Amino acid sequence: MGKYSYVTNRVVKNKEGKETGKVKGFVLAGSNIFQVDYICPECGFSEHKDQDFKRPITIKCSKCNSPIRISKLKDEIKKEKKKAKL
Repeated sequence: MGKYSYVTNRVVKNKEGKETGKVKGFVLAGSNIFQVDYICPECGFSEHKDQDFKRPITIKCSKCNSPIRISKLKDEIKKEKKKAKL
């Protein structure tokens, strides 16, 4: 097993669908703590947080309390393919 059991680095959309936020995070192998740096897509606040790792990943902005949801990449890809077909 590698050093990490989960890693993500993504741009996050706000409620209007604009890419205004960012999430970078990881879980060390053998740990269940998600260490994340984020920029809230709604208010622009940024911080580092450590929280329990569970799917689906949801981070609450400490300033505006907006939920930032990180879905599985394969689920995001399926959703984008459906939109493209419409």
